Amino acid sequence: MRILIQRVSHASVTVDHQLVSAIRQGLLVFVGVEDNDTHEDCEWLTSKLVNLRIFDDDNGVMNKSLIDIQGALLIVSQFTLHATTAKGNRPSYIRAAKPEIAIPLYETFCDIASQKLGKPVQTGIFGADMKIELLNDGPVTIWIDSKQKE
Repeated sequence: MRILIQRVSHASVTVDHQLVSAIRQGLLVFVGVEDNDTHEDCEWLTSKLVNLRIFDDDNGVMNKSLIDIQGALLIVSQFTLHATTAKGNRPSYIRAAKPEIAIPLYETFCDIASQKLGKPVQTGIFGADMKIELLNDGPVTIWIDSKQKE
């Protein structure tokens, strides 16, 4: 499982010209699921996510977590995080899980994140053609893969 985290001043998801979700200060997180991902991947990544110290303290040092600032969380599914570009110029998405595997794990990820954050999270719509708007704060963008625990 891979996540791409963006620290944002605000972010929103629109589908078919309808606002689906919106947050103020917090994190916009894109989630990509592979066939071999498990509940443990969700647990590990959500712990990292809500405790990652990437918000400024009073001295301007990234020393506070999403929990510390009581920030918002917007989680969007994104199979393209598993794109393979080794051959040619057209990405292959063969490593991305099919919906029957990806949807339950995406929902589990959102549920666990909400529990760890202590409040509801906002989401996109799985499989929809979503339009994402965001104001990246920093910019701060971090990529984490549960199979590469660095």
